[in-house]
Amino acid sequence: QVTSTAVKQDLVISAYKPNGGLEQRFKLEAGTEEGVWDFVRTHLRQLPVVVVSGSGHNLKPETRNLKLEVIAERQNYLLFDRMVAFHVQRGVTVPLSAGEFYQGLTQRFSERDGMYFLPEQVAEYDKRRLTTKELQQLQLIVNDEASAIQWLKQQLTDKPQTFQEIHPQFMRELGGWVKHEKPLELLDLLRDNFLCYDVPAAGRAGKGEVPSQIHSYLSSNNRELRNLPKDDPTLQAKAKDRWYVPDPNKAADLEKLRERALLKEFWEYLPPGYKPAKRDATQSTLPGLAADSAPVPKGKKMRVLRLEAVRAGFKHCWQERDYRTLIAVAQRIPENVLQEDPKLLMWYDQAVTRVGGEG
Repeated sequence: QVTSTAVKQDLVISAYKPNGGLEQRFKLEAGTEEGVWDFVRTHLRQLPVVVVSGSGHNLKPETRNLKLEVIAERQNYLLFDRMVAFHVQRGVTVPLSAGEFYQGLTQRFSERDGMYFLPEQVAEYDKRRLTTKELQQLQLIVNDEASAIQWLKQQLTDKPQTFQEIHPQFMRELGGWVKHEKPLELLDLLRDNFLCYDVPAAGRAGKGEVPSQIHSYLSSNNRELRNLPKDDPTLQAKAKDRWYVPDPNKAADLEKLRERALLKEFWEYLPPGYKPAKRDATQSTLPGLAADSAPVPKGKKMRVLRLEAVRAGFKHCWQERDYRTLIAVAQRIPENVLQEDPKLLMWYDQAVTRVGGEG
């Protein structure tokens, strides 16, 4: 959960009203990468460039106490949610995975403080950044897997840390895990979403250069480590076992592995005996295919589930147009959980509409 004066929680998939002719262009671009980036450009153009809080707007710069707020809607994961919602609400296949989308963002747009800007916007942001004393981070309530990942990313982006350093902070931030959400260990969250630096053992190939993310942090905070080569033993020793946010290329690979693992868990949520009409190519051990016109079976409601796995599965089923499997799993989710999660509800409502249209 994210709290901020700059964004409301339900903004992610609320009705979108584009301008600049996007709807007309999208009729030609639907389902293509160009359609994705056309949407992102249009969306970024509508968002505020800066949000300032604090006192002293009318005072001289040196006497002001102003803070720039992070604009949540400019962060990569919310831009991805917006893009997905835009496609789903129009019945269009989403052409990019999360990893591919994040990689494309860094290639096409300017990034500042974890936010993305159009070329004509970034100069304004940079100018305002120089006249404010600090950046006010979003307040995250860590109560499920998604918010835990975002909190860890917030902590590790500027300060790569060891497990021993981050663990006590993480435990203090836990606001009470959501009742229906499958509990996860911190180490599992780190392994699935971040990278850990380890010095190569003697005789192993490679120099074991310290990643730039860790090198920048250590050299900025330790005078004796400045100007050292990335494979210097002293630097390596300081960097050892630190977790860090991967660069976009490695993040895309990590995202693919995570999505595969989430889908594997999603298949376990199928009602007993149910045979999905569509399946991921990697799930060769699943039961045989069923006709898409088969009735949607109902299974016992699940008390605890991994929502990130359900979200990944719903997205996969949507992409494969396997709406009945999506509905079959949705019917096993407690009603209040489904209704309170805007992403799941979006996929479910659209799937019900499509199945109704088939009849």
